[in-house]
Amino acid sequence: MTPDEIALLPYRPCVGVMLINESGHVFVGQRVDRDEDAWQMPQGGIDPGEDPREAALRELEEETGIPRGLVTVEDETREWLPYDLPHHLVPKVWKGKFRGQQQLWFLLRFHGRDADVRIATAHPEFSEWRWLPPEDLLDSIVPFKREVYAHVLDAFRERL
Repeated sequence: MTPDEIALLPYRPCVGVMLINESGHVFVGQRVDRDEDAWQMPQGGIDPGEDPREAALRELEEETGIPRGLVTVEDETREWLPYDLPHHLVPKVWKGKFRGQQQLWFLLRFHGRDADVRIATAHPEFSEWRWLPPEDLLDSIVPFKREVYAHVLDAFRERL
């Protein structure tokens, strides 16, 4: 695909979850489909007709095994935050239908224990996970998502 063709593609509607524990550290998972470090927070597409908040809670459970009863939704971003995939990935991801994602982010407070995190789900997305201090988050994230993550950190900073 050419850059001009990619520029004409829409963004995929998506939610993101910043899950924080009682220490204010942020959950990140290492993607299973990457050979190099590709840490990220839980995220995923919104099903047709699905409310974004419900999508966030569903994605959290699908990716981490954490049920909604162990979290409190504390905040959400006021605007949708887009990011573009690197051009070489566009034809390989989502069958080349999207240039990237447009995300609404939710801040969730985790009330469980580390043992409640079960990334060995029916369709695993993460090979490992950890809690990171917010100030270390951007250095661990794939470069093309860093700008969005910086906006998310700014949006939720007062609650971290």
